[in-house]
Amino acid sequence: MIKFGTGGWRAEIGRDFQMSNIQMIGQSLAERIIELDEDNTPVVIGYDRRFLSENAAHWLAEVLAGNGIKVITMHRSVPTPLIMHIVKKHDYNYGVEVTASHNPANYNGIKIIVKEGRDAPVSVTENLERRCCSLGNIRTVDFEEGRASGKIEFLEHPFNEFLDDIIGILDVDAIRSKGPRILFDSMHGSSSYPFNVIFYTTRCTVDQINANKDAYFGGQMPAPTAETLKPLAEQVVMGHYDLGMGIDGDGDRLGVIDSDGTFISANDILVLLYYYLHEFKGWKGPVVRNLATTHLLDRVAEGLGEKCYEVPVGFKYISSKIDEVDAVLGGESSGGLTVRGHIHGKDSIYASALFIEMICKTGKAPGVMIRELKQKFGDRVMVEYNVPLSDHQKAKLVELFEKGKKDQDAADIHLPVFSQKYNRVNYIDGCKVYFPDDSFVICRPSGTEPLLRVFAEAPEKEQAEGYIESWKKTLAEM
Repeated sequence: MIKFGTGGWRAEIGRDFQMSNIQMIGQSLAERIIELDEDNTPVVIGYDRRFLSENAAHWLAEVLAGNGIKVITMHRSVPTPLIMHIVKKHDYNYGVEVTASHNPANYNGIKIIVKEGRDAPVSVTENLERRCCSLGNIRTVDFEEGRASGKIEFLEHPFNEFLDDIIGILDVDAIRSKGPRILFDSMHGSSSYPFNVIFYTTRCTVDQINANKDAYFGGQMPAPTAETLKPLAEQVVMGHYDLGMGIDGDGDRLGVIDSDGTFISANDILVLLYYYLHEFKGWKGPVVRNLATTHLLDRVAEGLGEKCYEVPVGFKYISSKIDEVDAVLGGESSGGLTVRGHIHGKDSIYASALFIEMICKTGKAPGVMIRELKQKFGDRVMVEYNVPLSDHQKAKLVELFEKGKKDQDAADIHLPVFSQKYNRVNYIDGCKVYFPDDSFVICRPSGTEPLLRVFAEAPEKEQAEGYIESWKKTLAEM
């Protein structure tokens, strides 16, 4: 069964990520395009550096071309934000990126992008799922035959417009005046070229680690976390760099290391960039975050006379809300964000450029800035707990959470016993419990991995850990 999650379809290589399933998705997309008369624009296809990514991109191209739909694809791997940018810039109806983003190396996947460069909404992915269940023949054409007929084309110089649009918004002079030294960890991903072009253009000194293609990602998860960026942190300190930056395999998640080796969390990156854009660049307006992201954003927004909007997990909800309320920025605690006027999806290449501009214009290290903001608006500590989720546990949790949507009182009696009484419970995406001191705990099955994710935030670490322990006890009884 093909099942799309919050970040597209992801599956284990060799088990479900295989040619037949990839062709099914291609045929389903082709039939949707033809049925809706959306074949007036080509489908642009990109791919990251994972095992089978380029092959899968070719298989998709062959199916789409076999159905008479023009395809534009790449000579090389590219990050997901680039495909979103191309779809938006050229007003295409669809784009596809072959990627499993931050999933383990034994996974790959397919991300569908729709008009305006947005993540495909649930209505589109559910439509593709239904079509996969009732397909007839899969029509394909050999890749080289597709090229010869003009149905498949390679895009020459795919990065130029993307890079020009980012550099055109940056305060290049401010960055050039400081010329920071940056150590970049591309995590064996697809962001090396655009990252280097931006920062060479702005006269930064950039050294790089993990730039080679490695389908195993050096034995680590390809996500920029405090744990995976430990080698980067050590080398930042040893090499006396001003900053370290890590971007995940497909370019949509960012991690930052301060000059003293301190990991700057994704939550802190959001707070810093929102404050900087609002106060230093004059981009007035609200901010958007998902359910599992720090409430410090709410406090900063309130202090600036603005509002913070909360949406379910899934970047499509963030981008839609940004448009609805004309927000300055929207992001999530997993490391992804975008800003007003840019693409409608996560882009850590642009985010890294804004971050460098911020430290150059303010003259302050990120650690200093976030400490000042927390002194002003109140410190918050977030703790995360991930655990493999059995089908039995998932079914019971989903049943509980669905019950909460229909009858909250009936669902609440099954909640853990917490150290303090809660104000309210939100079942819009998993289960989020809000407490009087503005702390919270959220428990939800991952939309991209077979995991249960529990996030808790409170003024003190021990308090947040206590909320998670309460959930652990409840889960153990299931």
